[in-house]
Amino acid sequence: MITDRPASDDKAARRAVTVFPVLVLVAGAAGLVSPGAFADWTSSVPYLLGTVMFCMGLTMTPLDFRGVAKRPWAVAIGLVAHYVIMPGLGWLIAHLLGLPPQLAAGVILVGCAPSGTASNVVTFLARGDVALSVSVATVSTVLAPLVTPPLTLLLAGAYLPVDAGSMMTDILKTVLLPVLGGLLVRLVAGKLVDRVLGLMPWLSSLAVAAIVAAVVAGSASAIKSAAVSVLIAVVLHNGFGLALGYGVGKATELGRPASRAMAFEVGMQNSGLAASLATAHFSPLAALPAAVFSVWHNISGALVAAWLSHRSRHSRPAPAAAGHALATAEEA
Repeated sequence: MITDRPASDDKAARRAVTVFPVLVLVAGAAGLVSPGAFADWTSSVPYLLGTVMFCMGLTMTPLDFRGVAKRPWAVAIGLVAHYVIMPGLGWLIAHLLGLPPQLAAGVILVGCAPSGTASNVVTFLARGDVALSVSVATVSTVLAPLVTPPLTLLLAGAYLPVDAGSMMTDILKTVLLPVLGGLLVRLVAGKLVDRVLGLMPWLSSLAVAAIVAAVVAGSASAIKSAAVSVLIAVVLHNGFGLALGYGVGKATELGRPASRAMAFEVGMQNSGLAASLATAHFSPLAALPAAVFSVWHNISGALVAAWLSHRSRHSRPAPAAAGHALATAEEA
């Protein structure tokens, strides 16, 4: 057992990655069973995503950016791996499975999204390098307005028209500005924010669950015919992402803890953003892969983390920013 982190932190992290996918799964089931009840929620998806990203900003501190300055090479490797492997895998899987245009674009868009913040918690559970995980997730989110739209245009443009400029504006409004707003509030009213910081993951989880309910309700009529192919695509996308991310860490000799962080930073996506963009720029059906990914990558991440933790329970612990990881359990 690792002795340098409180058992309460470990328990809280496990609870977060257990409750979140269950909550999202229940929301998706509700959207499927009673689509009419969530028919008017689609227009609220960008605001719900903004809530998630604002909560993420509230959990951030200047230390996250200092971590980037301390290890720019490792962070750069993580960013390149994330924005090369997952978009490429999305395109390849959509092509090999022969997915229809809406679903293919949705899978690719998931791959082009920034890293999911739940990766920090899963890295913590896996005894990985949480400081590196937080740094990569933070920078990939900040760079998303510049990277996600052109990648989506390049890879998904053959399936559906992509307005990269409009997509960039939407990411700025629903991701970057709320994150910066949350960070500013944290800097100005840090003591007040610290009192409610424990509520942020749960508020974010509810917002992501609402996004999933809206997405599923919007494509409920088509889900039965598309469910199997979407699930296969998501499992392959996430699974190869985790494996290749770990492989990049090993190949670049970053060490075992950092390789574990790389696995989750590559394989886990901000599926809430992908669902929001797919709904706004394509269709609710195109957002279905993101909704499924939101559930699956938390389940697979928790399972892989448990396996890695079991393997290294007698090893020397990796440095871990446990408190920050727990506070950023919201994604997507």
